[in-house]
Amino acid sequence: QVQLVESGGGLVQAGGSLRLSCAASGSIFNIDTMGWYRQAPGKQRELVARITSGGSTNYADSVKGRFTISRDNAKNTVYLQMNSLKPEDTAVYFCRSTIVVNTRRLFWGRGTQVTVSS
Repeated sequence: QVQLVESGGGLVQAGGSLRLSCAASGSIFNIDTMGWYRQAPGKQRELVARITSGGSTNYADSVKGRFTISRDNAKNTVYLQMNSLKPEDTAVYFCRSTIVVNTRRLFWGRGTQVTVSS
């Protein structure tokens, strides 16, 4: 059984910072790409940032220069450092990872709420 557990969300004023973490646990053989997605009320879930096992990253245009994704492979954990937060960043943030158990599968976390007040 593999689980992804996010933490670090909360309420912050515009211009502030938050750091999200997502730890994978269970019978993991290997983790490929890890990423963060978000879903605001009434909107579709969208990619925020992702990072490959080799460290290559890509970001949504809306967060480039403000958010940084990183990972600690020894801890099976991915991070999202969010700076200069804006009210439009308010959403539930979900962790998603491609994990090799006995086969390669996609796993989602349950999400963590990020609220940015103006």
